[in-house]
Amino acid sequence: MTQGLTRKGPGHSSIGLFTAVACAVALSPVFAAAPVKEVDSVPMVTIPAGPFLMGNQNPQGRADEWPQRTVHVDAFAIDQVEVTNERYLTFVAMTGHRNPPNPYGTGPLLSPKGIEQLPVVQVTWYDAKAYCTWAKKRLPTEAEWEKAARGTDGRQFPWGNDQPSPARANYDREWEGDKTMHPVGTKPEGDSPYGIKDMAGNAREWVQDWYDPDYYTNASIRNPVGPDKGVVRVIRGGSWHSPVADIGAGARGRGGFALQTHGTGFRCARTVEADHQGHSSQKGDTK
Repeated sequence: MTQGLTRKGPGHSSIGLFTAVACAVALSPVFAAAPVKEVDSVPMVTIPAGPFLMGNQNPQGRADEWPQRTVHVDAFAIDQVEVTNERYLTFVAMTGHRNPPNPYGTGPLLSPKGIEQLPVVQVTWYDAKAYCTWAKKRLPTEAEWEKAARGTDGRQFPWGNDQPSPARANYDREWEGDKTMHPVGTKPEGDSPYGIKDMAGNAREWVQDWYDPDYYTNASIRNPVGPDKGVVRVIRGGSWHSPVADIGAGARGRGGFALQTHGTGFRCARTVEADHQGHSSQKGDTK
């Protein structure tokens, strides 16, 4: 096109054509990537693409965690902390979604006063999915959750292979009302290798996958997303009430997707896409 314009000479029609094309390119929406508008103001941590050790080696753990495999997971981002009462009630106020039951009293949870930064619990799998969709995110897959929790080296707990302690995790306790769970992100000694908080104890967390006790035997080793169907959903991470065996990074739990307990909450994830130059960007995902 440049050669054609040169042969014609710098006449008014050529200049006008060039100007019109330049303006069209400058204004074209194809070249303007709109950023994701955040309604859920929480830090997210990007987990890079690559392999990690998923599951546990027999006889460590339970049979549904065997065999341990090397699994590749594409890059994704995950909430640094569990969804709190404050954040969840903002979602309820903005969408009209139903309030969860109040684990600290009677009736529904209506006010976060005094419990703002405690993880929201008594939410169903459907509630968790609805929240993540509203936030332009999604629930993490079981594989994504486990990689974020333990890194790539097959460690037993988010912090390593040392046994749990009250400084690292909130676990193996009895219910004490609003003193039972700790505010999210307040036990940094228990952080995962990526700096993700509270992935052992405090509140168990819903993930996207259907549960199958034998899934690891035949599952894909690249971005596994769980069985196509099932009866119950996977829950990971253990809660304030869980014994040590249930707060390990490879431990698997499960529950009916309408289950509501005062030990189960969630966090959200988001797909991360790399452009042709290797730069990463988050993609709002409502799956």
